[in-house]
Amino acid sequence: MALYERRRRRTSTNIIRGSVLFVFLGLIILVIVIFKFYGRIFEPNVSLDEAYVIFYVGPGSDYETVLGNLADQDILINQRAFDWIAEKKEYPSNIKPGRYRITDGMTNNELVNMLRSGKQDPVMVVFNNVRTLEELAGKVSGYILPDSAEIAAFLADPAVAERYGFTEKNFSSMFIPNTYEFYWTADPEDFTDRMKSEYERFWEGERDRKAGALEMTRTEVITLASIVDEETLHDEENARIAGVYLNRLEQGIPLQADPTLRFALGDFTRKRILNQDKNLDSPYNTYKFKGLPPGPISIPSISAIDGVLNYEKHNYLFFCAKDDFSGYHAFARTLAQHNRNARAYQSALNKASIYR
Repeated sequence: MALYERRRRRTSTNIIRGSVLFVFLGLIILVIVIFKFYGRIFEPNVSLDEAYVIFYVGPGSDYETVLGNLADQDILINQRAFDWIAEKKEYPSNIKPGRYRITDGMTNNELVNMLRSGKQDPVMVVFNNVRTLEELAGKVSGYILPDSAEIAAFLADPAVAERYGFTEKNFSSMFIPNTYEFYWTADPEDFTDRMKSEYERFWEGERDRKAGALEMTRTEVITLASIVDEETLHDEENARIAGVYLNRLEQGIPLQADPTLRFALGDFTRKRILNQDKNLDSPYNTYKFKGLPPGPISIPSISAIDGVLNYEKHNYLFFCAKDDFSGYHAFARTLAQHNRNARAYQSALNKASIYR
């Protein structure tokens, strides 16, 4: 009986030990599986030679294309681990085009979440020194997805200008040169909507008040600013030149602004305006027609716009480029003074063999 009891107890002990060992081994396997899954989700799976790369997902891209591009750019450490997380999070059916910043050390979870949510890295769209909407389209297309032809065609549509409250001739006045944050996927309408909002923000308040004091509309101020901007290379002259033109407008004297003729002639490279040019039959010929032209001749800088709004009060009615080719101007109150200044400049042009 005693022998039987000892055998029974030994068997029971072995069973318990076996069960404990089985449970222990099971726990080890479970920990390994959990650790493996944790690693797939939360351990870094992006290895780069730099702090970050910009990764583009084009419109119409499918999951295979995105995965292939990640592989081609050697972004992922373990492609299978990324693929597993992407499938679990249903990224293949939620591809969003965009411009993404992928940083070194990113986990699969972070990368998939970013791509799936469409959380793009914005671009800074910068434009200045632009004369036409076509030139603007060319500059902007360097930052966002649509090409210059698509943007230019949208901006050239008279119905688009009317939709935003402008005419075809003054639509360019809505675009204020500056730096703006956009997403790469912005289309021409997105861009133009934003420019309209920025235009309103730019004018509301003090600038509108100053334009009202001048008894000028926003587009009239910008039209005059576009002429001022073309007249001088030096911002410190903006307010003084604006004052000359405002004096002439007040007295009913034609502006006689050479830049408006260059615009009408379609040639801003002209250094010299000839008498025969002044007979051109164009509403932009301010030698022939009084008042402002029907719209801006360029997209003026903010400094030129503010130069008009904060014009210098003086009695000058004329100005002429200085004969030292410094880009500065000689100002005159009388025609006799102006003619002397003009003759000096023309003589300098002749000496330099500049005839057009």
